[in-house]
Amino acid sequence: MIFKQLPSAVLWDMDGTLIDSEPYWMKSEGAFAKANNSTWTEQDGLSLVGMSLYDSSKIIKAKVGSDLEPEQIIAQLTDEVTAQLKQEILWRPGARELLLLLRKKKMKTALVTMSMHRMAKQVADAIGFDAFDVIVAGDDVLHGKPHPEAYLKAASLLGVRPEDCVAFEDSISGLKSAEAAGTRAVGIKNIVELPAEPGRIVWDTLEGVSLSDLRGLFK
Repeated sequence: MIFKQLPSAVLWDMDGTLIDSEPYWMKSEGAFAKANNSTWTEQDGLSLVGMSLYDSSKIIKAKVGSDLEPEQIIAQLTDEVTAQLKQEILWRPGARELLLLLRKKKMKTALVTMSMHRMAKQVADAIGFDAFDVIVAGDDVLHGKPHPEAYLKAASLLGVRPEDCVAFEDSISGLKSAEAAGTRAVGIKNIVELPAEPGRIVWDTLEGVSLSDLRGLFK
């Protein structure tokens, strides 16, 4: 009998996939807008989910009329979100459990996020075990999601082919990035709708996901 293969590596988005941090970002964006005598709606926040901080900060700057440069906006928002994460990190259902299972099986993993590297490391360090072989963050690449650079770089650093990797994402831009890189991209439902497209894989949750489920992606 020929068994289906396991992925060579599993690549993880962070915000909204590994941790439930989108409310922290939206709270910080709203506070930033208020400080600039402007408004920031829930829909404004949702429109930025999965986008690179460099792109989203330009949108925020234009929307609220800030005098700060995009890099300054990124630093300020990151500081505020990391402060909230120090108080509490909310893990997405099943994510931490699946990560632990993968590591027990000696599988390669990477954290691939558009948040800054210092925030990604903060989250990785808080997991409680050695969860990732590499971290590729927004300040580690030239092109943010939906460009495939981040996923291609993660696969390269791990020494594996993108097409042999599974990537978990919760946003449209992130899913497009993972798909464009050639990974077996899996959308995990969260706060933004992931539209159905031919060949696209979307799961309701990571809760209860097993190694057999990962094998099933390589039919």
